[in-house]
Amino acid sequence: MQWFGIASGVFWSITYLLLIKRGYQDKACGMPMAALALNISWEFIFSFIHPHGGFQLVINIAWFVLDTILVVQYLRYEPARRPAGESAAFFYGAFLSILAVSFLTILLVTREFDNYGGYYTAFGQNLLMSILFIRLLLDRKDLAGQSLYIGLAKMLGTLCASMMVFAYAPESRLTVFFAWAILCFDLVYVGIFIRQSRRLGVDALLRW
Repeated sequence: MQWFGIASGVFWSITYLLLIKRGYQDKACGMPMAALALNISWEFIFSFIHPHGGFQLVINIAWFVLDTILVVQYLRYEPARRPAGESAAFFYGAFLSILAVSFLTILLVTREFDNYGGYYTAFGQNLLMSILFIRLLLDRKDLAGQSLYIGLAKMLGTLCASMMVFAYAPESRLTVFFAWAILCFDLVYVGIFIRQSRRLGVDALLRW
């Protein structure tokens, strides 16, 4: 089962790298703000406050570094894409507020439910991320920051993590529900991305 953990780390790292690549190419952050805030909070907490052991700690720190780059992209590119009439002060204030709430939520849920493995918060935020990716794709009405391979890598990374959790915590019905729900939403994302690519005349397979 350790191989599932390694495979999950690899696929999620690919997801982050593809997001960063598309972000620089499209001048747009491909990860929704709330998902980004939750992700980097989870990685900071389980890297430095309640660190995991072994190879997982290496993965967590690598993810934190990659997510830091995504935060830089968000703060660099997204102000220009904010709605008309929204001030810069509101934009940055909203980001910092959501980041603080995300950090405290993950930390307190971890301690409240004694879930230092972090899988409740990881799968919960992953489900939210899947939904927000779909919302971002529909709101932008273009492919900025997105690619088919981002969706596939995310889906495969989560599937590998699901296999590992099913083996070590099979009694967790909540995690099982999260895992299946994530898979469904990730498949919806792939379908919407392909449809939107065709509408825009873009070959989804050639867009990395």
